[in-house]
Amino acid sequence: MDKTTVLYRLFFVSLQRVIYNGKNDMLSRKDGFQGERSVILPPWVVDMEAQDPLVSSLYITDIGHYPQAKYHHRVRKIGISQYVLIYCVDGSGFYRLGDKTYEVKRNQYFILPSGVPHEYGATEGEKWTIYWVHFQGEHAEVLAEGAQRPLDVKPALNSHISERNNIFEEMLAALRFGENIEDLRYASCLLHYYLASLRYLRQYRSTARYESEDSPRSLAIDRSTGVVDAAIHYMKENMERRITLQDLLDFTGYSTTQFTTLFKRHTGYSPMSYFLRMKMGYACRLLETTDLRVNEICFRVGIEDSLYFSRVFSKVMGLSPSAYRLSKGGCSGG
Repeated sequence: MDKTTVLYRLFFVSLQRVIYNGKNDMLSRKDGFQGERSVILPPWVVDMEAQDPLVSSLYITDIGHYPQAKYHHRVRKIGISQYVLIYCVDGSGFYRLGDKTYEVKRNQYFILPSGVPHEYGATEGEKWTIYWVHFQGEHAEVLAEGAQRPLDVKPALNSHISERNNIFEEMLAALRFGENIEDLRYASCLLHYYLASLRYLRQYRSTARYESEDSPRSLAIDRSTGVVDAAIHYMKENMERRITLQDLLDFTGYSTTQFTTLFKRHTGYSPMSYFLRMKMGYACRLLETTDLRVNEICFRVGIEDSLYFSRVFSKVMGLSPSAYRLSKGGCSGG
């Protein structure tokens, strides 16, 4: 093993122990949020990214996820060298560029340009859940083009929101658990895909390349099976939110009686009971395959209270989250 590889590995071990701690200690305490996760790369690693022939095209300097962040507010009177992506999946917020103020709603994103003073945060008195990335590189300007205003990423029959969120988790994990330059390169490649999924939304959502005309998403919504599949897809795309029966009715265009009857006929459960079980199933997967703590997983399934989450999980699965993780030999985490 050469000296450079040893240096990389020493850095990434340090990164795992110090930077990723569930709280971003580089921010003041008033900016810390329950369940938040972030990775902040030190300047010398950013320099290493900028000099790598592959990574230099597009690379992450900071990345994080703030669930249900109340009073989140950031002011930068002097512009920074990175572009800043904010993707709001729940709640609402705002941002200011120059003399313009923009409102940001659920399922919208924006990208702040580098070198420009700015301000952003959750709407006063409300919470928002955001994925955020600071990035640089030769391709950064192209992928940020047109995103200075809020752009929609709303759930639809052909949306892949949950898949995009999985790409984000891959980037976060690559930087958290990385051991060498190859992990930085992998994160860079993922960032290209992640930003492209937003910048080229129509192409990303095109189902022609991935699904046949007989696939569930392509079924006409006025057919009973298609309605149920559409509703389940909507649930999957909103796993981090607390959606209501009315949200499902609005999405499918059906009345309460029609929809609930169809849904229970096809699944054996009421819509909201099915959604709860879907959330617990997703929590099981996270308990088995990640080392996320229980108080982080609860936010990933749209439940803010970790004690309430544990009670619901135990009722549905017959085991507490911690006991389930141990029974499956999953990653450690409390």
